[in-house]
Amino acid sequence: PALTYRCMHMNKGKRKAEKPNERMKEKQREREKERERERERERERERERERERERGEKKREGKENGNQEERS
Repeated sequence: PALTYRCMHMNKGKRKAEKPNERMKEKQREREKERERERERERERERERERERERGEKKREGKENGNQEERS
C-alpha cells in the first residue's frame, strides 16, 4: 500500500507540473473531435432525409403514371 501511495503521490506532482496550456489544448482537441462527430451525424441524417424524399417522389411518380395510363 505504501508503494502505491508513493506512486500516486509522484504522479500527482507530475500532473501539476504539466503546463495548463497543454491541458487546455487537449480539451480543445476533444471538443473539436466531438464537433466533427456531430457534423458527421448531421450529414448522415441529411443523406437519410434525401433518400426518403427520393423514395417518396418515385412512389408518387409511379402512382401518377399509373393514373395517366388508366385515363388513356
